[in-house]
Amino acid sequence: MKELKTEINISAPKEKVWDLLTDFERYPNWNPFIKSIKGTLKVRLRLEVQVQPPDSGVFKFKPRVTSFKYHQEFSWLGSLLMYGIFDGHHIFEIEENNDGSTTLIHREEFSGILVPFMWKQLNTKTRAGFELMNEALKKLAEDESH
Repeated sequence: MKELKTEINISAPKEKVWDLLTDFERYPNWNPFIKSIKGTLKVRLRLEVQVQPPDSGVFKFKPRVTSFKYHQEFSWLGSLLMYGIFDGHHIFEIEENNDGSTTLIHREEFSGILVPFMWKQLNTKTRAGFELMNEALKKLAEDESH
């Protein structure tokens, strides 16, 4: 298994960060990485997700929601073709800091037989996509909180 992990500190309350992160209808307006999410954020249900890492095409998939903890975390598991070939467990975690700011931990755990062959691209383009999304969310949350 390989993991991509990014995090960012956002000068906004965790409720604001959560609200923006789970307001999928607004994603096309601000999110440079996850172009769209359709569906209900409920464990075991499927979402329709479109991501576009920098300098890459759009990738569409239908992951299953694996966790939902209000104002704390949500995640999904997506697979390429079938489980075990290339699986991505995408996780968003929100932590409230003592100063009223919020830390967003944005990570993905990759497993399956294709991961070693795709790791270089994941660790560059996909990581850059995570970081662009984190920065865009930070700007939006801070702008709307002040």
